Amino acid sequence: MESNRIEYKRELSDSFERSAVAFLNYHEGGVIYIGIEDDNKVVGVSGVDGLQLAIKDRLKNNILPSCLGLFDVIHEKRGAKDIIKVTLASGSEKPYYLKKYGMSEKGCFTRIGSSSEPMPTRMIEDLFARRTRNSIGRIRAPRQDLTFEQLKIYYNENGLEINDKFANNLELLTEDGVYNYAAYLLADRNGNSVQVAKYSGLDRIELIDSNEYGYCSLIKTCKQVLDRLDVENKTANKITHKERISHSYWNRVALREAVINAIIHNDYTNELVPKFEIFDDRLEITSAGHISEGKEQADFFAGYSNPRNKIIMRVFKDLKMVEYLGSGMPRILKAYPKESFEFSSNFIRMSLPISMAALELEKTTEKSSAKPLKKGREATEKTTEKTTEKILSVLQKNPSISVNEIAEKLGISHHTIDWNFRKLRKDKLIRRIGPDKGGQWEVLRSID
Repeated sequence: MESNRIEYKRELSDSFERSAVAFLNYHEGGVIYIGIEDDNKVVGVSGVDGLQLAIKDRLKNNILPSCLGLFDVIHEKRGAKDIIKVTLASGSEKPYYLKKYGMSEKGCFTRIGSSSEPMPTRMIEDLFARRTRNSIGRIRAPRQDLTFEQLKIYYNENGLEINDKFANNLELLTEDGVYNYAAYLLADRNGNSVQVAKYSGLDRIELIDSNEYGYCSLIKTCKQVLDRLDVENKTANKITHKERISHSYWNRVALREAVINAIIHNDYTNELVPKFEIFDDRLEITSAGHISEGKEQADFFAGYSNPRNKIIMRVFKDLKMVEYLGSGMPRILKAYPKESFEFSSNFIRMSLPISMAALELEKTTEKSSAKPLKKGREATEKTTEKTTEKILSVLQKNPSISVNEIAEKLGISHHTIDWNFRKLRKDKLIRRIGPDKGGQWEVLRSID
């Protein structure tokens, strides 16, 4: 039945925007179903495509502040009948109001029980006083000579065209008409990058490799990080006479959702960026932001989406990198428990343990494929020694080269290069000098 988060409408009526505003102002957001009567009887709708366009147009033009990126309009079936499901997230720029009535009791509404009620003047004033002004949509970009060729390509690949008004349509301009910080993040060139670091062991003492992805459109950065972690997400296989057994280090669906969530919802206003760290037993994903203990964290786990960066969220939705509001968290929690998340005053960290089933399967496979013959062992030792000599030779010529660059240069797999680097550091043949970024490798002694 109808509730504080659900409302039914037989048809798209004049009261639609009123309900939408109430859900935008409500701390949990909500859902409006069109084609269902108050008593939960499904009557359906006709002209679905036109109705969806009309709903999007009314949400875009009749509500302020802009709620673009805060809603989804989805066609669903109930039996043989068509209905429309409109999901609205709780907005960060409350109070939202009807454009024609302004920020008044006639224009502002909130959810009380199963009804949308006018918002008292005092509540309107309090919300307006707390409205987040320090958001990436309001902050001026540190440079204005921005280009968006990468963004245009991504839109074209998804069958969408960007015209000359794209900056205004995507809300990439401040109220003064200059590029905002969201535009800066989505531009071809910017000063932001995301770090992916890999360590030997369970702590941050022995760094194997550190790469930065970025200085380009946030969309491209996200894809680069996903590609890198896809390489790290090894799959152990075993073929028996009955079946093929496969286990990945991390659940692929949950990993993708966790990466995209960290990048979309990161608090960029303080110029902090997400960080991805790989250890022998886990992957840690850290993003900047704060979620208060209690109700706010409960809403977070329930998937009641409140996009911190609605402009970025909208672009990711346009490019089909996210499906719909609030869909990511249920997918993550299907594979990993709430205890995987850690909240602090400035950061949110998720720890994804490496699958024990995958590690056990790897050990079993390695044992079964091991060659006990002396000749086989000697060949392996020779190959390892030869690889080590090649690595040391490259490091002596270019101390600033990254581990990934060495792998590509020598045509060696990432797994093999990681193993060799761990052995070189353990045998005290090399060491890292200086910071992860800008540091160098030092060859301590030649191989015997």
